[in-house]
Amino acid sequence: MKIIDIKIKVLDNKALIPARQHKGDAGYDLHSIVEHTLYPHEIYKVKTGIAMEIPPNFAGLVLPRSGLSSKFGITLINSPGLIDSGYRGELLVPLVNHSEKEYTIKIGERVAQLIIVNSSNVEFILSENLDISERDEQGFGSTDE
Repeated sequence: MKIIDIKIKVLDNKALIPARQHKGDAGYDLHSIVEHTLYPHEIYKVKTGIAMEIPPNFAGLVLPRSGLSSKFGITLINSPGLIDSGYRGELLVPLVNHSEKEYTIKIGERVAQLIIVNSSNVEFILSENLDISERDEQGFGSTDE
């Protein structure tokens, strides 16, 4: 398996480098460098204190943490968030509180997960017909039967 090198710039001394919790995990945790009380239905951009250089033909997908969402109703407002390879600014995590209770984000808390994906270029070709597949036009819920 090829390792992809991604440069990280630390913008704040409270910043933590993204890391996996378990060997083989897909997601790298992103951590907060601020403490903030997230009120019900509030949206807040959590600072991570890092910037990165994602190589060309790759992108970062920022995903919610399942524990925050299932236990506290805290998730990303734009899930998944997309980090293009040309972006060099601080990674911000836009969280929303879907619950009726306040939630305090702590410094160093894991607030989201980052996955790096290949985003090779594609070319879209107009066609009058598409090849038939096993699923064909069966849409939402078609595998529940």
